[in-house]
Amino acid sequence: MPNKKEKVKPVHEVRFGRIKAAIWENETQNGTMYNVTLCRLYRDGKPWKDSTSFGRDDLPLVAKVADRVHSWIFEQNQGQNGSQSQEQSGSPKEEPEAPF
Repeated sequence: MPNKKEKVKPVHEVRFGRIKAAIWENETQNGTMYNVTLCRLYRDGKPWKDSTSFGRDDLPLVAKVADRVHSWIFEQNQGQNGSQSQEQSGSPKEEPEAPF
């Protein structure tokens, strides 16, 4: 656990233009879990600030960033769970087919 002086940083960030996602890693009894925060960067005078409010024109980038973040988290989980599944069963674990 970091000291109070140490700032906790995200394990990964994805940014497209003014839209940014930060991925936070949390160790739980069930293994590593990830949470995501999304923000829109903007300037108010000289300093950069961020907001969690998005306008209509921001939404396509929000969707792209969310997709990239999802893929990154999925890859991390595959690395953790995939190797265990392959060792136990001898073959990759298949996902159940979606009901639609």
